[in-house]
Amino acid sequence: MRVAFVSMETTHYRDTEGARRFERVARHLAARGHDVTVFCTQWWDGTDETVERDGVTYRGVTISPALTSFAVRIPALLALYDPDVVHARPDPPVTVLAASLGGTLARAPLVVEWFGDASIEASRFHERAATLPGMVVTPSEMVRTRVRELGATADTSQVIPESIDMSLVRETEPAAETDVVYAHPLDESANVESFLLGLAELRDREWTATIVGDGPQREDYERQVRDLRIDDRVTFAGACDREERVALYKGAHAFVQTAYREYFATELLWAMACGCVGIVEYQAESSAHELIEEAERSFRATDPEQIADAVVDAGEFDRLTVDEDWAAYDDDAVLERYLQTYRDLQADYGLF
Repeated sequence: MRVAFVSMETTHYRDTEGARRFERVARHLAARGHDVTVFCTQWWDGTDETVERDGVTYRGVTISPALTSFAVRIPALLALYDPDVVHARPDPPVTVLAASLGGTLARAPLVVEWFGDASIEASRFHERAATLPGMVVTPSEMVRTRVRELGATADTSQVIPESIDMSLVRETEPAAETDVVYAHPLDESANVESFLLGLAELRDREWTATIVGDGPQREDYERQVRDLRIDDRVTFAGACDREERVALYKGAHAFVQTAYREYFATELLWAMACGCVGIVEYQAESSAHELIEEAERSFRATDPEQIADAVVDAGEFDRLTVDEDWAAYDDDAVLERYLQTYRDLQADYGLF
């Protein structure tokens, strides 16, 4: 299949969760043998119009992020490329309008990847970006609800979750055992306070905890750990790469999710696939609770006291290092959901 990805800014310009997911899908498609080109602002040196990375071709539309020039050039470039499907990001939403015109010229259906981390406003451009595509893909029902408020319907929107590499989960050796692990960038949305206050409720019990992540709030959280007099039992592991995180999750018994904002709780997913019991504190701007709705090895909480109770109650579950119940989120399984979306849209267009 020939797929055109359209994103004015790639991770080379702004490294956001939505951009990372978008490019990861492109790479996974290319790895499966599909012909994938990302139409974007040029981020590489030199005068070449295209470069190839990890099997994906990047086509420079403009030299720098210039929205008007980018939007004007996209339709003709897509028509010349002649894709089977056009897959675009709504950041900014005008990009979707240009991609839609290009898809019309190429007689190719349009999919929009709406992760949620770009601004969502009740504006004409955002509403058009939500209603023009044949399908809007979101990572969670929380984000899907917001897109439907802009005009997308139940039939033109769907949830495709983030994915994980189950082979990495199965093959990685566990790190040293710990009782509880937390992971999130240590920024203004981390809300590590709830996690630490919950742990402080358990001073009279034996436990150890690991905090994975780094960021501008780290010193404040380290100070809070000392103030709560639990610094001898809490380890700050830093940012950690994926292999290190998987090892830490496999060595832990429970994972606590407290962040204020999560469009998709990716680290919670990895941790539960690694056998952790999931403990989620409900937050209005987080979709994390969606992930554990039908998971037996999980608890919901609304305050630090309930987090503390859940950490204790997690002991009723055996320690695991792999939970095959989460294999449905493997990279290949999730990629197949994208491919089926493409096929369904092509069938609707009479192209398949």
